[in-house]
Amino acid sequence: MIDFLIEIMGVESTSGMENSVAEYIKDNFSPDGAELEIQDIDNGMVNLYYKWGKPEVIFCSHFDTVPPYIPPRIEGDTIYGRGSCDAKGQIAYLAEVCKRLHEKGETNFGLLMLAGEEVGSYGAQAANKVIQGCKYVIVGEPTENKLIKAQKGNMLAEAQFFGKAFHSGYPEHGDNAIQRMVDFVNRMNELEFPEDPLLGKTTYNIGSLSSDNARNIISDYVSMKIFFRTTFLTHDILVKMVNEITDDRTKIEFAYGDRPIEFHIVDGFETGVVSYGSDAPELPNLGKPMMYGPGSIFTAHTHNEHIKIPDMQKAVEDVMGIYERIK
Repeated sequence: MIDFLIEIMGVESTSGMENSVAEYIKDNFSPDGAELEIQDIDNGMVNLYYKWGKPEVIFCSHFDTVPPYIPPRIEGDTIYGRGSCDAKGQIAYLAEVCKRLHEKGETNFGLLMLAGEEVGSYGAQAANKVIQGCKYVIVGEPTENKLIKAQKGNMLAEAQFFGKAFHSGYPEHGDNAIQRMVDFVNRMNELEFPEDPLLGKTTYNIGSLSSDNARNIISDYVSMKIFFRTTFLTHDILVKMVNEITDDRTKIEFAYGDRPIEFHIVDGFETGVVSYGSDAPELPNLGKPMMYGPGSIFTAHTHNEHIKIPDMQKAVEDVMGIYERIK
């Protein structure tokens, strides 16, 4: 398990480059009893789907990573580097689960390795179109060895603010689009979204600010993007609430993202909820979703990304137990 993880971490697979690690896995990972199905995706990427019998339970994670690439290293009982917990470490421990299940004589399970999770889950969308007959999908993500009860949804909005350009020495004759943006953000901060009893507060992040004005010209245009993390209580009312604080010199367009999702759980495990996204909402045809994995989201996407070997070993035992409960 550890050797396999170090090997696949040694192959850079930043989103858009993940075919390199897919090719490596295809050539070097041939588990006993498994049939490999290569799923071609429209953009040239591939998913790898290992099948033992006719899978009714699928173990699933992704092999693309965020930039920059950080090569693996081991210090004590900890593996550092890009993809260690998000999510090549998930693939490695789930591969070990599959190996042990086969050795026990189990069948009708699968291991699905997906492309493109970090950039829109296009691999999951492709897999969802072709996989049939599955009852459960266990998605590997860094959950600190907790079974996840629910995941927040998300929604992206682009806001454009229109003003009137004028010499900055005479601001009273212009209409400052940046000030309009500031006023809008202040109104956003005053919105009272209902708090969800399971997922908590609705949050948002503002980024991608764009304005081309010189310092001595009153700005006539600025745009920004807003990324919302939604709950079961707010996903369907958020657009209306935001539109109600938008004036006639502001244009806001929403791109509907993933809805919040509730996961199947079993008794006997520590549970939690997550605010980050995953492939799970894009896999409705694969049966009841579950989420579990070693590692922490608080180190994922950072230069300190890591996973602890004992947590991976615990994950193998835990998921073997979960499988016995749901098969």
